[in-house]
Amino acid sequence: MRSHTFIDSLGTASIMAKILDGKALAKEIKDELKIQIENWTKHGHRAPSLSCIIVGDDPASHTYVRNKIQAAKDVGIDAKTLLYEETLSEVELIEKIKALNDDADIDGILIQLPLPESISERNVCNAVAPEKDVDGFHIINVGQLSLDMPTIVPATALAVIEMLKRFKVPTFGRNAVVVGRSKNVGMPIAMMLHSDMKHDSGLGMDATVTICHRYTPKEKLEYFCRNADIIISATGVAKLIKADMVKPGATVIDVGITRITDDNGKTKLVGDVDYDEVSKIAGAITPVPGGVGPMTVAMLMQNTFQAAQKLRDIDSQMQ
Repeated sequence: MRSHTFIDSLGTASIMAKILDGKALAKEIKDELKIQIENWTKHGHRAPSLSCIIVGDDPASHTYVRNKIQAAKDVGIDAKTLLYEETLSEVELIEKIKALNDDADIDGILIQLPLPESISERNVCNAVAPEKDVDGFHIINVGQLSLDMPTIVPATALAVIEMLKRFKVPTFGRNAVVVGRSKNVGMPIAMMLHSDMKHDSGLGMDATVTICHRYTPKEKLEYFCRNADIIISATGVAKLIKADMVKPGATVIDVGITRITDDNGKTKLVGDVDYDEVSKIAGAITPVPGGVGPMTVAMLMQNTFQAAQKLRDIDSQMQ
């Protein structure tokens, strides 16, 4: 986490926001995981295993999965990609998932989204055995998270919570605004932020949480954000969060990512937050890219190792 000095148009120096470097933190977590997995295998356990399913030829999906496979190899997880044509039916895909559920050598199953329109994402995610659902999308895992029970948490949401913890951002009694209501990101982030730290999951942050989204009236969104100690935005709307919406010293976590074309005709990735301006106001901020993205992959690796450990415990109980 680092800060830097900004010289404004009047020549006045001011300290800009601390940059919450997700790339560096993700490396730290993966280094920790690598040691844990090495110790795990030294005690006679096989390496954790992960199967990543892609249906179709979406370039972004293939890039994301390649990154996940490489991260898995880096920490000692056996990972493989299962690629299927876009013509694969929902019934056929679910049958292939069931085969992975029944395979004792598979610990984690990941379904790369989006799927073709002919396939129900909800049906497919619920076909994955909850104990192998490293994405945390199965209704059982979602339900357990809602009840503050130990469970597998969606990786992006877990990445945000882990960043708040590791960078020691105070949350107890603080006002937090989550901009975004998706069931895989915004909702689980809000749940963990508002939950009691004393509950069994160990993920509670004891914040006071307001949930907004891309259709919240502009004046209301501005009002809620200006009163927030922590803003977490996950809408995919480029530069939705402006500097005049941010309370000085607030922590801003940018989960969104959008590809835009700049004035010079070049494409670049930006987040939900107007980074250049907000970084002059906020106390801490995540960059895009290099913030939540790398941490999401690290948390997916952590979920896979967690699944392997739990499956080992289940096997031990059955013997």
